[in-house]
Amino acid sequence: MSKLIRTSTIAMSLDYLLKGQLAFLKQQYEVLAVSGTDKHLEAVAAREQVSIHSIPMQRSISPLKDLKSLWQLYWLFKKEKPLIVHSITPKAGLLTMLAGYFAKVPVRIHTFTGLIFPTKKGFLQQLLIGMDRLLCSCATHIYPEGQGVKKDLISYRITSKPLRVLANGNVNGIDTHFFSKEMLPLQEQESLQHELGITDNDFVFVFVGRLVADKGINELVSAFKKLKNEDSKGENHESKGEHQNENLLYEAVNSKFKIQNSKLLLVGPLESELDPLEQETLKEIASNTHIISVGFQKDVRPYLGIGDCLVFPSYREGFPNVVLQAGAMGLPSIVTNINGSNEIIIDGQNGVIVPVKSTNALQEEMMKMMCDLVFYNELQRNARALIVSRYKQEVVWEAILAEYKRLEKNV
Repeated sequence: MSKLIRTSTIAMSLDYLLKGQLAFLKQQYEVLAVSGTDKHLEAVAAREQVSIHSIPMQRSISPLKDLKSLWQLYWLFKKEKPLIVHSITPKAGLLTMLAGYFAKVPVRIHTFTGLIFPTKKGFLQQLLIGMDRLLCSCATHIYPEGQGVKKDLISYRITSKPLRVLANGNVNGIDTHFFSKEMLPLQEQESLQHELGITDNDFVFVFVGRLVADKGINELVSAFKKLKNEDSKGENHESKGEHQNENLLYEAVNSKFKIQNSKLLLVGPLESELDPLEQETLKEIASNTHIISVGFQKDVRPYLGIGDCLVFPSYREGFPNVVLQAGAMGLPSIVTNINGSNEIIIDGQNGVIVPVKSTNALQEEMMKMMCDLVFYNELQRNARALIVSRYKQEVVWEAILAEYKRLEKNV
């Protein structure tokens, strides 16, 4: 049986991003998972029933530590003699492809799950571009996670090698059985609603992710605040539309939502060190009783389960899993026009797409989700079906395995 080595910079990526995939591939290959040692790497070994090996890798640029990791990877590859090495995440990609090249591994694959350099400027951007070009020069095959990532790789001239998006994109697909409202007991959902102070008359917008600026949290909170300011005037949705914008006239008297309140549910950790939120945003989150922040949650399904619509106004992504997860749970989404999000969401079918950093556009679409029952129901009907048909986990796994087998024939 041929040997396959999968690498990532941190073990959490192997644990969360590739859940179930390594066990599937083990049926055809002897699989070794490589990353830094922690509880996540041990969890991979236990759940996937594959071998593991610890090689710490730094996420930031650290020349001496990076050289040490490169040397360790090189000797591991020389010892194990894999047919295929396959990396995800930037630093693991660079080190794995370099080590694989020097160790003469026949098939060296890297999957770009997202690009950092498009949002950077000056010397740092050029450095990151140079690192990705070096990575690609040492790889035998490059796979963008989605069409948006592929477009950026081409436009920045990162590589001239063929670029293929497997299946419909995403590195692992989604477990549509696990992410299903049918898997959530009704009593537990009602208990969570009660615990969070959410009533049946509340329309719940949900955000899942890190609470940082480049996830669009400043714009999201500002847009939501405008909704609450309108509610606080005691106006119903019909009169709001009449007084503010003719485009928001939804004939609410004809069986539209009879909802007087909205809630914003923030699911994710506040990370103030790297990309802090504006002080005004932090104050609004703390003081607005209609905003509920629950911090990091290992299982986000219960929170998606009590939500009505995902709002994900991020500035950049590779292929956001949360949009897949929300869709599988039957939620339409409001997303920004960025890589990944604009591939998962088909505007007007399973959600809507708004410009990046546009508070006004975000607010208008949030209002429409609340007020236009016919529009909302149409999006909701399509939400799960579109995810199941395009991103079901088995579809992605089979595409990856078929690609391995195709490459193996050419060795």
